[in-house]
Amino acid sequence: MPKAKLPAKEFSWTPELAYAVGLLVTDGNLSKDGRHITMRSSDKGLLETFRMCLNRKKDKIAQSHNDGYATKPSFRVQFSDVRFYNWLVSIGVKPAKTYTIGTIKIPYYYFRDFLRGHLDGDGTLYTYRDTYNVYKDKRYSNTRVYMKFISASEVHIQWLHSMIIAHSPVRGVLEIKKPYRKRRVLMWGVKFSKYESLALLRWLYYKDNLPALERKRVIALNLLSRVKNGRLVR
Repeated sequence: MPKAKLPAKEFSWTPELAYAVGLLVTDGNLSKDGRHITMRSSDKGLLETFRMCLNRKKDKIAQSHNDGYATKPSFRVQFSDVRFYNWLVSIGVKPAKTYTIGTIKIPYYYFRDFLRGHLDGDGTLYTYRDTYNVYKDKRYSNTRVYMKFISASEVHIQWLHSMIIAHSPVRGVLEIKKPYRKRRVLMWGVKFSKYESLALLRWLYYKDNLPALERKRVIALNLLSRVKNGRLVR
């Protein structure tokens, strides 16, 4: 006789849980056995934060096998938890989710914590100095900033965009990246201009000591500290 399926336990939403779900939606994996959950990253510190958010500090961080495409070591945390697995499935995080993931059932109050996890897992926060803008024989220097969230699932990125419009201070624009070279599928994204990026960063890092990828947190807080009278200064 097959074993009865354990019902999904109800987990109480917190900023930490929402952040961890954001990471799992982007870089996590639910195995087909109905019990194992894996989170991968090239940043061990991010995996330590992930463990802390789920109160699983005893789970080992192990080095993953290099598939030949990675340019630096990759690490993973894997654990077995049937009830948490079933709960993730119940809110929209499923096995083989890369191309099929859709909406995530997350309370709007915790959406920005989820989105910060999404950013740390597979999003982009990019800034650089542009010194090539010459006008009247004078060289000007400008700080370029943009943010982007990506997914191979159109349904998921459409949902993410609608949630950002509904609950954050910005809108962003949808992008479609066609396949090229090694990438064989369409990639969907939501991209933000400089000042939308800054407004979104201020919304995402709304207080101290939030779970976050330290590298991106440092960039974000540095940028926000340079905003004076609504403008980004040196």
